[in-house]
Amino acid sequence: MPLSDLFHVVYGVNLELNRMTPDPAGVAFVGRSDRNNGVTGRVAAVPGIAPLPAGTLTVAGGGSVMAAFVQPEPYYSGRDLYYLTAKVPMTLRQKLYYCACITANRYRFSYGRQANRTIRTLRLPALAALPAWLDSAGDQPLEKLETTLDTLESTLA
Repeated sequence: MPLSDLFHVVYGVNLELNRMTPDPAGVAFVGRSDRNNGVTGRVAAVPGIAPLPAGTLTVAGGGSVMAAFVQPEPYYSGRDLYYLTAKVPMTLRQKLYYCACITANRYRFSYGRQANRTIRTLRLPALAALPAWLDSAGDQPLEKLETTLDTLESTLA
């Protein structure tokens, strides 16, 4: 199904990092990078411009084309960056799965092609078609770790 059936696709705020005030404790600035969850810096809040909401996906339309991430905190965005808001409730794991699916399509945009015109039509699996193990993946190791930590804690007490 097309990406636009699963997500609202919105062009980001289109700010320029070099014109903003750096602030190590400020708002995350997400650019077109494929590193550090796309965060290329932290900046002071901009009066009159609300940061984009946490929990949305960001997708680079240019630069590191199709680099997709879930943003855990509010953020500002640079140019050629789209943010995606799920049309129906999704778990973090489902969003991360979709990020992997989106990023897997980066080969389509080699040789300087950007995803600006075609991002909405990108084909993704329907929510109902996601693997059943997705929402339970990793639970067993986490439960085992919690049990081990509880055992250690009671032993040391």
